[in-house]
Amino acid sequence: MPSPKRWLFSAPIDVAVFGGTALLAFALVWLGPAGDDTPEWSWIAAILLVDVAHVWSTAFVVYLDPAEWRRRPLLYIGVPIACFAVAFGLYACGEDVFWRVIAYLAVFHFIRQQYGWVMLYRARNHERDRIGRWLDGATVYVATLYPLIWWHASLPRGFWWMTENDFVAGLPQAVVPIAYVVYVLLLAIYAVRALLQIVRGQSVSWGKHLVVGATAACWYNGIIAHNTDYDFMVSNVFTHGVPYMVLVFMYARGAAREPESRDGTAALLLRGRLLRAIVVFAASVWLAAYIEEMLWDRSLWHDRSWLFGSGADAGRAALVIAPLLAVPQLTHYVLDAFLWRRRTNPRLGRLL
Repeated sequence: MPSPKRWLFSAPIDVAVFGGTALLAFALVWLGPAGDDTPEWSWIAAILLVDVAHVWSTAFVVYLDPAEWRRRPLLYIGVPIACFAVAFGLYACGEDVFWRVIAYLAVFHFIRQQYGWVMLYRARNHERDRIGRWLDGATVYVATLYPLIWWHASLPRGFWWMTENDFVAGLPQAVVPIAYVVYVLLLAIYAVRALLQIVRGQSVSWGKHLVVGATAACWYNGIIAHNTDYDFMVSNVFTHGVPYMVLVFMYARGAAREPESRDGTAALLLRGRLLRAIVVFAASVWLAAYIEEMLWDRSLWHDRSWLFGSGADAGRAALVIAPLLAVPQLTHYVLDAFLWRRRTNPRLGRLL
């Protein structure tokens, strides 16, 4: 068996991607505006250039890679169609139903991504013990679920996940102390186990510990410790979207060097010098994100005419427009479950 590699990418990249984004989130909260104002620059930086952009980055490893496209064409054709059909049905049931379901899907996706990072680190470090796997997974879940339980029991708050009233209110306050005990207990057990591994001189997965610590800190900070949309947004988005875009970029660059992928659009865009590839990658996903948000704003929201221009209200056409514009986001959620598992992606171990 080859010796374990402790980092997903490299020590500097992993520390910058997982630790740096967490520090950035805390710095932005500390330096943020007083009161409940959410500056427009923060929406552009967090939502447009990170949150929406990272959704579109999935295209680089699926729809712009001929090898991946040929491997599972029915899946990659069928998922967007199915997502539109489901979204259309939800919107037909009511706009509130539509956004509530999407909000909870987004929550699940955010939690599962943090779980996924931990499992990738476990695989990279050849950690096979069942107890350790259970503890690592449970710690990630409790680090994210406890703030969500607290949030649901404290509604209304000064922010929502996506749109107003997208979360269901009415969770009893009595649940919170029980969840808190489990939260503290599991975090403590995880920390003690990690310290014992260090003391005993065992192999230490510093990246995994960084992900778990950053997840617990940022979710607590953005949801419980503060009560503004700005604080929640900057605590939540950067730690989710930036690492994902780095993952996609590194994976797609590796795939571009393989014979079956090197003639694809992703390879064409990402080949050559690193700086050029980064610029092209960022510009591509930012352009796609801008177009999507422009369509949302000009047809439905009408919140940022200074950035997207003015448009007519969609009216009844919203029944089609909203589900259609939700397809990239929903497709990203579904495809993530197939792309970043060794069982469903034989290239993962080779390219990452």
